[in-house]
Amino acid sequence: MAGEIRKEYSNGEITVIWKPRKCTHAGICVKTLPQVYNPREKPWIKIENASTEELKSQVDQCPSGALSYAMNTP
Repeated sequence: MAGEIRKEYSNGEITVIWKPRKCTHAGICVKTLPQVYNPREKPWIKIENASTEELKSQVDQCPSGALSYAMNTP
C-alpha cells in the first residue's frame, strides 16, 4: 500500500515491524511484554528488553497484523 506508515525496531537478530494504521489496540502486546511495549513512552517499543524468542512469540499473537517481524541475516 502506497504511503503506509511503517516503523522498524531491530536488535540485530530480529526486526519488529509496526504498522500503526492496522493496529486495533487490542493491547495483547502491552499485556504480554510490558517491558517492551509502553505506549506512554517514545519510542514505545523497546525491543532490547526481550529475547528474540519472546518477541517472535508475542508478535505471532497480534490479532490485527499490525506487528510482524523479519529475521535478519548476517
